[in-house]
Amino acid sequence: MYNRVIMVGNLTRDVELRYTNSGMAIAKSGIATNRRYRTQSGEQKEETCFIDITLFGRAAEVANQYLRKGSKVLIEGRLIFEQWTDQSGNRRSKHSIAVDTMQMLGGRDEQPPSSTLSTPTYDSPPSPEPKGREQAPKIPEIDIDEDDIPF
Repeated sequence: MYNRVIMVGNLTRDVELRYTNSGMAIAKSGIATNRRYRTQSGEQKEETCFIDITLFGRAAEVANQYLRKGSKVLIEGRLIFEQWTDQSGNRRSKHSIAVDTMQMLGGRDEQPPSSTLSTPTYDSPPSPEPKGREQAPKIPEIDIDEDDIPF
């Protein structure tokens, strides 16, 4: 069976970081995604999906350091079904996502002021921001004849 979820959205709350007895980091938060659609009558509607997420290891520590409520992220992971009994003895359940990879989205203005993370994925360690004037990325030149253009 194949179980893969990819979502882009905003965090619904600040990241809660904890450590296991063995020292592994576990972070929990939530993500909200929106979907806009038109009804048969032509009315514009918006639907929001809220789902809890769990990050592990270095990704959990990076999320705790750089992400806050409202931060835009892309996550990829596995859908899991959690079941428990609440204090009243009722059986409860929910779906959540165990995150395998995370990418921070949004501009620098949306990151916390102390953030110096230049690479959006958690795989790479943060690198300092360039000093002085920033240069625009170079656009590669493409050698195309006018006869090759279809219009």
